[in-house]
Amino acid sequence: MTERAGAPVGGGPGATTNGDVSFWWRQLGGLPAPRPALPGSVDADVCIVGAGYTGLWTAYYLKRAQPDLRVVVLEARFAGFGASGRNGGWLVNSVTGGREQYVASHGRDAAAAQQAALTGAVHEVVEVTDREGIDADVRLGGELVVARTPAQLERLRAAVAADAAWAGTDVALLDAEQAAARVRVAGALGASWHPHCARVHPAKLVAGLAEVVERLGVEVFEGTPVRALEPRRAVTDRGAVRAAYVIRATEGYTAGLRGQRRALLPMNSSMVVTEPLPASVWEEIGWTGCEALGDMAHAYVYAQRTADGRIALGGRGVPYRFGSRTDEDGRTQPGTVAALTQMLHALFPAAAGAAVDHAWCGVLGVPRDWSASVGLDRSTGLGWAGGYVGTGVTATNLAGRTLADLVLERDSDRTQLPWVGHRARRWEPEPLRWLGVHSLYRAYRAADRRESAGLRTTSRLARVADRVAGR
Repeated sequence: MTERAGAPVGGGPGATTNGDVSFWWRQLGGLPAPRPALPGSVDADVCIVGAGYTGLWTAYYLKRAQPDLRVVVLEARFAGFGASGRNGGWLVNSVTGGREQYVASHGRDAAAAQQAALTGAVHEVVEVTDREGIDADVRLGGELVVARTPAQLERLRAAVAADAAWAGTDVALLDAEQAAARVRVAGALGASWHPHCARVHPAKLVAGLAEVVERLGVEVFEGTPVRALEPRRAVTDRGAVRAAYVIRATEGYTAGLRGQRRALLPMNSSMVVTEPLPASVWEEIGWTGCEALGDMAHAYVYAQRTADGRIALGGRGVPYRFGSRTDEDGRTQPGTVAALTQMLHALFPAAAGAAVDHAWCGVLGVPRDWSASVGLDRSTGLGWAGGYVGTGVTATNLAGRTLADLVLERDSDRTQLPWVGHRARRWEPEPLRWLGVHSLYRAYRAADRRESAGLRTTSRLARVADRVAGR
């Protein structure tokens, strides 16, 4: 059959739904009812472009701090259409690009401040969801990262040693038996665990946040693509929003803005989710603590146990589409669905008999130096945040609070963090961009195959790929 958005893979009874934006939205009953589009040109104090986590958190903290501000949010599709409604649901304190970049550019104290701020952001999100009554299936269970080959174990030990040198990371190295006591992953030789991570339901979080900001008086206009950002103006086909500050919060969709084609690369990531698993399977797997689960492969996977007893697992499929194109509906390639299903069964043989209910994909924003940033140019009124490279569930909250401080001209610890004002160089033009990204991921997959075949140290292919990527 010809595959289409929402079509079952294979076509038979119980076949996998592919697309429909994401399983998370389907679980909420389908796509949300549309909000009104921009009715024409308007004036505002702050215009935010993008109604994902970054834009909505920014609006939330602005209105909490100064309720009389007129804050307008413009969204091309609907709030949470992008990565905010499709991601793996990891609220984790990872520093995008690593702490060492900030040690080199700003010193160790600044790097430590960035780490502490992200750790604090995990708990801030938990507190806000509780305070605002957002039921997003939030559950603090920590992050468990497993190693399944000797080379992965070598990298894991090095990563734990590096983390242990920083205050507040609270990371523990687990042997195979200790790892299995948390989650029984087939072939796990060891793992790391730390407590600063929560599982969330992505669509519930973004939908709840959108409702909260509207109650605070924020105007959210959907179905209103922004064509260009100009000093103190966002231009759409329905009119312009004129504002003292215009904030770009478009993350993986930034390439669609005029003049921004090479600013952030839209990297694809795909997910599958099983049907609810019976108690006997969960007993065999032993996954009772709601840990977010990852591995130390170069082409890594990430997973969570959902609130209704499924395994949701993600990883790379086709990493990048030529010309920074993005999908419309979340459909992913059948080969990617098969590869992720195979990985699911390899990690959890007990779940091999379970049906895969849904597959989908989305894009995340990747800067050329793999380092997230937040900033505001007061001369033009243009602000931005993004480039989270998969850590955005947490980093968006910190970015939103930081942007609010910058707009309101509040000197705070957040405005002094080393990611503030950072600018990465632009990505290479096509076809170099496409060739480079696909070559990198071929190298990472080849490195994983060599390590799985018995190579006991990190493959040179991966080391070279890291250098080329700028990591």
